[in-house]
Amino acid sequence: MRMKLRAAVGAMILAACGTASAHVTLEVAQAPVASTYKAVLRVGHGCKGSPTVAIRVQIPEGVIAVKPMPKPGWELATRIEPYEQPVKYYEDTLTEGVKEIAWTGGKLPDDWYDEFVFRGRLPDKEPGRKIWFLVVQECEKGVHRWIEIPAEGKTADDYEEPAPGLTLTPKQ
Repeated sequence: MRMKLRAAVGAMILAACGTASAHVTLEVAQAPVASTYKAVLRVGHGCKGSPTVAIRVQIPEGVIAVKPMPKPGWELATRIEPYEQPVKYYEDTLTEGVKEIAWTGGKLPDDWYDEFVFRGRLPDKEPGRKIWFLVVQECEKGVHRWIEIPAEGKTADDYEEPAPGLTLTPKQ
């Protein structure tokens, strides 16, 4: 009886999560332009039973002053590149910044869930526009490339490996 109850509860949880649980997603999928955004990448599974051993995220153009959060048991690395144009950030003018973050060397079993966190300042224009964080999830056996950007008229649900997207809202 107890096993049937657990199975039923598990099935309800999976149904409630829908397809979004099968992808790398952002915890919060909208934020105001020119705001500091805390990105929480949610990783809900490995690669067909194989544990995740690396998460790499590409930072979209216009997102600046990015700082990743260290994760115990994982090595953290960033790739710094020039911005397309210098950008004013408080009292400074930034000419380069983090364009890619990599968490490697850890081991996230396929049956477990975890989050990878960074923050950055969002572009200061174009409310309503969506920006995409391209993510590569490497596993001991296999890889998921969450890099598909929906075409006009499509949604992330139309793709096997959609990129996590963030909609820019008006300044508050």
